Amino acid sequence: MVTIKDIAKATGVSTSTVSRVIADNPKISSDTKKKVRKAMKEFGYHPNINARNLVVKSTKAIGVIMPSSADKALQNPFFPEVLRGIGSVTHKLQYSMVLSSGQTEDEIFREVERMVYGSQVDGVILLYSRVNDRVTHFLREEGFPYTIIGKPYEHINETTHVDNDNYNAGKEITHLLIEKGHEQIAFIGGSKDLFVTMDREKGYEDALHEAGLEAKKEYKIHTEFLKSGGREAVESLLDLKHRPTAIVVSDDLISIGVLGMLEESGINVPEDISLASFNNVYLSEIIRPALTTVDIQIHELGAQSAKALIEKTIDKSEPAKRIIIPYKIVYRDSVSQFVKGAT
Repeated sequence: MVTIKDIAKATGVSTSTVSRVIADNPKISSDTKKKVRKAMKEFGYHPNINARNLVVKSTKAIGVIMPSSADKALQNPFFPEVLRGIGSVTHKLQYSMVLSSGQTEDEIFREVERMVYGSQVDGVILLYSRVNDRVTHFLREEGFPYTIIGKPYEHINETTHVDNDNYNAGKEITHLLIEKGHEQIAFIGGSKDLFVTMDREKGYEDALHEAGLEAKKEYKIHTEFLKSGGREAVESLLDLKHRPTAIVVSDDLISIGVLGMLEESGINVPEDISLASFNNVYLSEIIRPALTTVDIQIHELGAQSAKALIEKTIDKSEPAKRIIIPYKIVYRDSVSQFVKGAT
């Protein structure tokens, strides 16, 4: 690993000067700072922000990593609410929160490297669970404390994670539509490489199969967890010869886009198409019609993930935990009984 001595040797300055550059000491000239920082970048050196105070064994900070750029992710009410849950615990325990702000997967990965190698945080919370995720592999290889909101792709028994039973939630919300007489039921989900999408979709499919109904390929659409994603997804469903009479949508923000597109197309919810959704964000109650949705207790997901991570950072021998937050279906106005011949 590259050290301060290596940077000092490469730039012809003393190790104390390198330390002062890292601390952004005003007594060091801008030319020297540029020279040292350039060498640090070229050598891939990540300064340890706590090296100046070796008595401090904890940064009292945790990193929070988004599934995509913060600009995009924060458009979805799920993320501010889960951050509120995390913040409720960090505030109480006097920890600070460092939020990833990278725009691309590469930038996010480099940010996590800086957090770890620079000892900027005690541990990391991943707000997603993705197949073959570079960040997860890196944290595991480094032996760095982390917690996942979702179901881990691998090493499930060795990874602390906080999740809902998304499979059974997907099954239950689909059964609700089947009980209302719907047989042509579509599914709109997020990215196929996210476990939350996989589990909810599998629950949807199994509910259809158990009822003797077909899970049609053309009825399954995947898009971004954004309002615009919902609008694009519904266009392809409306172009089908046999439109669905109901849609299971894996995220409330996508549902809002779906509602807007259906309204523009002259299709009423729930009279023409019923809509059942997930997450129970605050918008799901105030839009019209209000959404029937699965309440996954977002705030609690965040709070429990922060609690579990901080416990792990304080005691490295703390065993891995699987924390399942219960869900419930909130019945509102976007689902109605299907009557054959009525549409």
